[in-house]
Amino acid sequence: MNRAIGVDIDSRVLDWGRNYNLATLDTHAAGWVSLLEADVLKVAGMRPDFVAAMNFSYWLLTGRHAVKGYFACVHRALQDDGVFFLDAYGGYDAYRAITEERTVEGDSGDFTYIWEQERYDPVTGRLVCHIHFAFPDGSRLERAFSYDWRLWSLPEIRELLEEVGFRRVICYWQEWDADGNPDGVFLPVEEGTPDAGWIAYLTAEK
Repeated sequence: MNRAIGVDIDSRVLDWGRNYNLATLDTHAAGWVSLLEADVLKVAGMRPDFVAAMNFSYWLLTGRHAVKGYFACVHRALQDDGVFFLDAYGGYDAYRAITEERTVEGDSGDFTYIWEQERYDPVTGRLVCHIHFAFPDGSRLERAFSYDWRLWSLPEIRELLEEVGFRRVICYWQEWDADGNPDGVFLPVEEGTPDAGWIAYLTAEK
């Protein structure tokens, strides 16, 4: 049985995970999951086979020195054949103040998901975003989630990973169906397309 360790500096995030994810597992399965309240830059003593930094979480580190330090921590911690998984997004719309809406089908009825990029600073790379929800009864949940982070580019991310010692970095690019919608398939690429918005995954092999 494999073990999973979740690390977050915010106890409220860990509590949410316990209440809504771990609580759905049986006692045996939940026993293989550990949640640790700590700074990812200071965690030591673990030798994982892989580390995942998803939902652009590492973008909270807004300086080059800080991100490089985090990548170096991951590289040191991984097993000799370990892999680091990350995601990133971009495109020319990522540099704009925009609001996008889409309808989501829910078990209790449809609702509207609203993604707002409040502002982007081209000098610092700072990007402030919010997620709102609107419901059929006219009510709204404003700023259910807010993000204040650095919009890191793929070349910057790949170069930093290589600088700290990862021997191979692969970029997986999102594919599109015949109607021009994302199809959920990600393939390794050497070149991407200059879309208005894209999502990519990266693997960095130690």
